[in-house]
Amino acid sequence: MGAGPYRTVVYVDGFNFYYGIVRGTPWKWLDQEALFRKVLGSQNALLKVKYFTARVQGSPNDPTVQDRQDAYLRALRAYCPLVELYYGHFLRHRISMEHANPPPASVAVWKNEEKGSDVNLALHVLNDAWLNAYDCAVVVSNDSDLAESLRLVKAQSHKLIGLVTPGAPKRKTSRQLSRHADFVKPIRAWMLQSSQLPDPIPGTKIHKPANW
Repeated sequence: MGAGPYRTVVYVDGFNFYYGIVRGTPWKWLDQEALFRKVLGSQNALLKVKYFTARVQGSPNDPTVQDRQDAYLRALRAYCPLVELYYGHFLRHRISMEHANPPPASVAVWKNEEKGSDVNLALHVLNDAWLNAYDCAVVVSNDSDLAESLRLVKAQSHKLIGLVTPGAPKRKTSRQLSRHADFVKPIRAWMLQSSQLPDPIPGTKIHKPANW
């Protein structure tokens, strides 16, 4: 493979990204295209950002979380033509778990689970490699379950693989993922800060959520 620029598709594990680097910051209103252009630089010609997420469910402690997420996803669709959204499922259910300090022996808790995004991401990375849709795949996640899909891409198509760990270096990069990566890139705070969507989104009534 030549020296580039490389046709590049970015695959974002939305929940891993949010909880790894965005939660608790004032930079949630992110322009995904602008961010990954900064992260990758001129050697990567950005073709698409595939963003894998799930529709969240409100809770008594945060009943408007769906509205905030919906505003953000609508903003991406309206303003970022290279961003494609793919949905898994969000499950919230009551379960009984063993108590760390009994009695009682168990305690009822609410368990939130996001299902399907990691599988969807892995399948897209593989399928796009087979279709020759990219020279370089950049995976934005720290989920070691994705390692086998990256191994297959390297073994079967010899594509370049980049890895972005949300929250690195404080959050340690998965060894299972990094062993298949040609390069690993960090997301700097200034990149997040300088990659914010306009408010409102031009030509729309889509606003950044007030408490963001």
